[in-house]
Amino acid sequence: MDLDVIIPAYNEEGNINLLYDSLTTNLVDLKYTLIFVDDGSTDNTYQKLKDIYNKDNKHVKVISFSRNFGKDAAIYAGMSATHAKYTCIIDADMQQHPKYIKQMYNFLENNEDYDEVAMVNNYEDDSKSQKFFKNTFYNLMKKITKQNYVTGASDFRLMRDYVVKSILNMKENKRFTKGLFSWVGYKIHYINYKPSKRLSGKSKFNFKNQVKYAFEGILNFSTIPLHISCFIGGIISFISLIYFIVIIIQKLFFGIDVPGYASLMSVILILGGLILLVLGIIGEYVSRTYIEIKNRPIYIAKRTLGFDDEIL
Repeated sequence: MDLDVIIPAYNEEGNINLLYDSLTTNLVDLKYTLIFVDDGSTDNTYQKLKDIYNKDNKHVKVISFSRNFGKDAAIYAGMSATHAKYTCIIDADMQQHPKYIKQMYNFLENNEDYDEVAMVNNYEDDSKSQKFFKNTFYNLMKKITKQNYVTGASDFRLMRDYVVKSILNMKENKRFTKGLFSWVGYKIHYINYKPSKRLSGKSKFNFKNQVKYAFEGILNFSTIPLHISCFIGGIISFISLIYFIVIIIQKLFFGIDVPGYASLMSVILILGGLILLVLGIIGEYVSRTYIEIKNRPIYIAKRTLGFDDEIL
């Protein structure tokens, strides 16, 4: 098989058929398999996928989750089912046009020194505030992880089979796929592209989810927040010690009463807030350890089509 295409889908009933038609048109010259992963959709996405499978079971396979496990889990499930020379990941919302797949495929075929190709969103249609937050995130990730994060690099990419195996070897439950692609360290060729307009449905990746995803990435790939907490704690302890000595000297040698209910309460509130913040950061890391040691599955496949007796 030349190519396996992984398509994570969550409530994309209005785009599935359009995407399938576009994929089959653009991949007509290749031997390919389309691996659709229904991430616990609550609409008719699975039924649409079932109809597509019944129409074209030669090229289509389907994995349907028992509930919504998230896009990163869907990508992992798709990767676990791949056996081709190349694997591609593309969203189901039709904003990443399948025409780029052939371009990525041809590049790797003609450049053996590269291991994967990633499409880069130029954020042309984003507002200034959106561009600012996204650029800030990528720059921050570069600094705190010491890895090469290219601003706008998406999950829309094509990889050689050994890259997929490297990603699958990392079994953590809390997955940040963008970070994993960077961490494995293979040579990547980047191509700029402009996402298409959504034809149906609404984006699930709103600003709130973007912030949450960024927070997950920072905690999953860096211990810098813990170092910062330790540094802040050390500075505050040092200042507190100096202030304590000053108070003792004032009381013993100058007979000055310690004034200030307001100042005392302000210090207590500030220190209390910082302590809770530090404890919260530590708690986030502890919670991740707690989740990982349970060794629960990354996803649960409720139904599969086209895999026969294969275990996913």
